[in-house]
Amino acid sequence: MIMIKKKHLVVLSGAGISAESGIKTFRDSGGLWEGHDVMEVASPEGWRRNRALVQNFYNLRRRQLLDCEPNEAHTILAELERDFQVSIITQNVDDLHERAGSTKVIHLHGELKKAQSSLDPSLVYNLDHWEIKEGDKCEKGSQLRPHIVWFGEQVPMMENAIEIATTADVFVVIGTSLQVYPAASLVDFVPDSTLIYVIDPKNPEVNFRRKVVNILENATKGMKTLEKLLKSQI
Repeated sequence: MIMIKKKHLVVLSGAGISAESGIKTFRDSGGLWEGHDVMEVASPEGWRRNRALVQNFYNLRRRQLLDCEPNEAHTILAELERDFQVSIITQNVDDLHERAGSTKVIHLHGELKKAQSSLDPSLVYNLDHWEIKEGDKCEKGSQLRPHIVWFGEQVPMMENAIEIATTADVFVVIGTSLQVYPAASLVDFVPDSTLIYVIDPKNPEVNFRRKVVNILENATKGMKTLEKLLKSQI
């Protein structure tokens, strides 16, 4: 029996795909995230200035996530694993890709449902509750903080993401304006021969030398369109 190798579909997803599940983004609201300047709640400086504010902010985000469900865009991506080898590289910190059934997901900017040591970022813990409290400590005795890559911090999963991007047979950009770096630079590592699909009603700019197909729709409508295109090529 001859085994046919599945094409590798690599997806870079951003806030736009989660927005349709009710998760708010800060780039659509003048740099504010749930009423806060992002540097207050998403930077090491903000953490040092007001740890209680930062903890409360992410505790509320986790609580809100409990009420959100994956949308059809998430579900279609998961279902595409039947016909493709699918790797998702997401800028999102929610777990909606996983809940929809996707099995290979890299979170560039951390995960909301995890905590890490404020002393040693390699110490990461799964949370089975939505709240990190003052006094919750890691095994080294330091306070636990959100497992989020804040502005000014290194992106530890970036090298892994680059390696995956270099192996893409098909590359999909969905729900991201390609304005956040280094995540946006992943497009530069996609093989020159690989077709890139960009799903976004605002038509973010991609290197013009690339083979790009723009799908000017929101995430759910765009994924329905993409699914038809991909399956017609199998």
